[in-house]
This record gives sequence, C-alpha cells and structure tokens, in this order.
Amino acid sequence: MPTRNEMWQRLGDEVDLLVIGGGINGAGIARDAAQRGLRVAMVEMQDLAFGTSSRSSKLVHGGLRYLEMMEFALVFEAVSERRILLDLAPHLVNPLGFLFPVYKHSRRSLTTINAGLWMYEGLSLFRSPQRPRKLRPADVAREEPTLNRELLRGAPLYYDCSTDDARLTLENGIAAARDGAAVLTYTKAVGFERDKEGRIVAVELEDQHTGARRTVRAHVTVNATGPWTDLTIGLNPDSDTRPMLRPTKGVHIVVPHAVLPVNHAVVCFHPEDRRVLFALPWGDATYVGTTDTDFTGDPAHVYATAEDVDYLIAAAAAYFPDNLIGYDDIQCTWAGLRPLVAPGGGKDGVDESAVSREHTIHVGRDGLITIAGGKLTTYRRMCAEVVDTAVKMLRMRDQLPANIQKGRTDETPLPGAIGWPENDDHDAVAAQVIEASGQRIEPDTARLLADTYGMRSIEVARLVTSNPALGERLLAHRPEILAQIDFAVHEELATTVTDIIKQRTQIFYRDADQGLGCVAKTGARLQQLLGWDDATRAAREEAYREEVRLARRWREEVEARSRPVVPIGSIDV
Repeated sequence: MPTRNEMWQRLGDEVDLLVIGGGINGAGIARDAAQRGLRVAMVEMQDLAFGTSSRSSKLVHGGLRYLEMMEFALVFEAVSERRILLDLAPHLVNPLGFLFPVYKHSRRSLTTINAGLWMYEGLSLFRSPQRPRKLRPADVAREEPTLNRELLRGAPLYYDCSTDDARLTLENGIAAARDGAAVLTYTKAVGFERDKEGRIVAVELEDQHTGARRTVRAHVTVNATGPWTDLTIGLNPDSDTRPMLRPTKGVHIVVPHAVLPVNHAVVCFHPEDRRVLFALPWGDATYVGTTDTDFTGDPAHVYATAEDVDYLIAAAAAYFPDNLIGYDDIQCTWAGLRPLVAPGGGKDGVDESAVSREHTIHVGRDGLITIAGGKLTTYRRMCAEVVDTAVKMLRMRDQLPANIQKGRTDETPLPGAIGWPENDDHDAVAAQVIEASGQRIEPDTARLLADTYGMRSIEVARLVTSNPALGERLLAHRPEILAQIDFAVHEELATTVTDIIKQRTQIFYRDADQGLGCVAKTGARLQQLLGWDDATRAAREEAYREEVRLARRWREEVEARSRPVVPIGSIDV
C-alpha cells in the first residue's frame, strides 16, 4: 500500500469527490465512493480516528435506551447495521453480553424492561449475536458476583457488540486507499475556492508536517469533520448554513480488571441524574463511561476533568460497593465529543442525553455536503447516503464518470476480514500467526495480532520471520512487538509516535504507565524508518508525552483542591 507521503506526491490536481475529515464517516465515505469508481481524496488534519472515532464507548449496538425515546427507526437501523458489521469485520466486532440490573427502586419494572428487550429483539429480526436471558438474583450472583444485589429484582442479559473504533476507522481508510482513493493524514483543509456563482470548486490543503500547500479542484466536497463541522463550514465566510452542532463531552476511565472485575457490560443509571452509562470488560482492564455534558471549547483540546472522574467513580460505587475505585486505581482516561445535531440550531432547553443521535445530511448553497450527527454503529449506512447525494450532484452537473458502479459496502469485508474463519475462531488465526512467524511469536502476542489485524496479522508475523529482531516487545510486560511499528508505517499510514502508541496499538489506554516506557524505542524505530533528524524525533516523542499529560490533567485538579488554602493575611509580603 502507498505511504501517506507517496499519496501526497501523487495526488492529482482534480478529483470527483474530496472528503474533509478522517473519522469513521470520512473514511467510510471515501471507501464507498472509491469502490463505486469515483476519483476520491480524503484529507484529515491529524491521524485517522484522531477525534471522536477513537474516543467512543467502543460499542456496536442498537441503543436499547432509544426505545424509551420512541426512536424506533434509529434502533432498527442500528441493529440491522450491527448484523452487517459482524459479517464485514468479525475480527473487530465481537459479541458482548449486557447485564441490565433492575432494583426495587428502579424507574422501570422488570416486566417493562423484559418487554423492551423483546421489542429490541423483534426490531433486530431476532438476529442478535445470542438470545437474551432472564436472570434471577441467584443467577446474577453467579454471572456477575461483584454487582450490588441489595433489593435486586433481577437482571435481563442481552447481547450487542464491542469494537475497536480506531481500527474500524483505519480499515475503512485502508480499503479506500486500496480502491484508489488518496488518503491523506496530517493534511488540513485551510480554504475554499468558489466560482462566480459562489459554488465551492477547489480546496486549499496544507501538509501539517512540512507546511507545503497545494490546491485540489473537486467537483463535489464533503464536510465529515465531526466536532469541527461548524468550523469547516466557516471556511466559506459567505456560507448560508447555520451552525449545526450541539457537541457533548463523553469521558471514560480505565482501571485494572482486578480493581473492578466485571464479566459483562453492566448497564448503570447514575445515582444523581439517572443517566445511562456502562461498566465494560476490556481484557485485563475495565472501563466505565460515559459522561454526557455540553461542551463549548476547542474540539482538539478536550480532556477529563476531576468532576468527570468523580461522576464516574460515584456511578461505579453505587453498583459495585465492595470494589470501590480510588484515584490511584485509574490508569487512563479518554474524552471525546459527540457531534450531535442541535435541535432547532440551538440548545432549546433540551437535556444533553435527550438530544437525538439521528444524523442529518445538509447541502449548502455553496454545494458543500455536510454530514452531522449519527452513531458509530450506523456509519456505513450514513456514508452510503452521503455518496448517493454526491452522485446525484455529479449527475446534475454532467460530471459523473461513465464507469460508476453500485455501492456494495454492505457485502464487501474490510481488509482484515478477508479469509477470516466462518466459525469466528480467533485462536485458530492466532495459531496461524505463530506458524507464519516460524514459532518466533509467543501465544499472547499472536492472539493480540489476530484480534487487532484479523487475517492481516499473518503479514505482521512474516515481518518477524524475515527479521527476528522485530519480534522484540515494546514493553517487557505487554504483548505488542516492534513489527507492529514497521507494519503501521508501510501499511497503515502511521507517521508519528502518537499514531503508533495511541492509534495503531492501544498501549496508551491499556498500559499502567500509558506507554511512556516505550516512547524512546518507538521514536528510535520511526527515526530509522522515516529518516527523521534528531530534532524531529524529539518533537514527536514530546508530542506523545503531551497526550499523556492531557489525559492525566484531572489529577492536577484533584491535587489543587486538596491543597490547604492559605489566608491572605498570613502571606508575608
């Protein structure tokens, strides 16, 4: 696959479709459009999935709670897409049991919840990963022994899916590039050119690594920038499109599994405001989230506050009173923004959690197509709708290529799923990884590679066969290896330390020290592969450390509020 720099060099002066934004929607749109035969460029000012698309709750689900909001169409669409994603990316989308505890004081009775679950099953045409079960308190004691059982009535168990949101985005981008799209990370759209009628006809781009600029003519331009939607619209000062978003912040905390051992995703209602959140198993860790609060700051500078952390700790304490989370137990936080469509273009007194997760596709007078809102689960269908809109515009302008094909992203597996076992046997793929490496890769690493790359893990293993030194672990206590850095550079558009530790692997989230112990090793390898000078390497390493500091900023707030306040009169001036 061509590298990011190679795609920048070969990018032509004109494309049929230019997509701004490299989150799940941008990558999905690029994939769909390239598959149909359009000339496509997708630009992202950071790394793929830098924003919302790597900071979600990492779930592919129908959204059971949306039934209460009477959003039946949204739920039906989501459970339908859940089934498709299980087929398209079985290595990344995995069944997960959700336990819904109902107590004597719960707002909804056990009978009501069970009825809602059967409606949920009906909307999925009874094609959930597994059939739901009704658990009595004694059953819950066996299934989820740490859960608070005082006044527990029962706990229905139903099934949705977990995913690696960043990887799902990345594989869409890789698929787009394989189909001919130019996928350009660290490339910022800095301005629009318009014709006499005010229609956007070109986009000025800036390489964020070198500062180089170039202008690309585009027959149609799509704004898929998530939380940056309104800022992108504003690149045209004469745009008639009103601000569209009401972004809300979602925060998660990660603790070792031993601190909060859960076997299922446990549905929780916060004891203060009754908002829904989850405690979710994540291998050797557990994460709790999410918050849902309005956000008005810089989308690139969003982080967990001490108040956010306290909110999540309080929720966990109500449901797991014998496994209380302390500040020192938290190994990582992440915070992201939901680019929700504002009701009536403003807040209108609507509670954050009640803002619809439906999406909207807007075409401005300048011809800019904007996709806003929606859910991770339904990204593929949303992207198809955007490309349908672009095709109509191209046809109206008599600019539609003659070889245009029908979209088929619903039946084409993502790259890592090609050749995946029909019985979904992850261990069988891991065994192939060990064999392909000449027995040089250990079982824990082999399983990690299989779960991360799907069948592409065989390619990673072969790197170790040709160069055994690449089998070295990035951290002695973790399964990630050097070969993943080489693979990320040559096959996955990685260009920075942060790309590797945070996006291509999950070391940032899963390691107790957030990967600080492998920054130098990662920087050194990237320096060899990318030809960095020492100053560039130092800057890239420091940029990663800054990411870690941002994720830990809440600790500074905790420390600040615990310091004694010195009376003004006692200060010796």
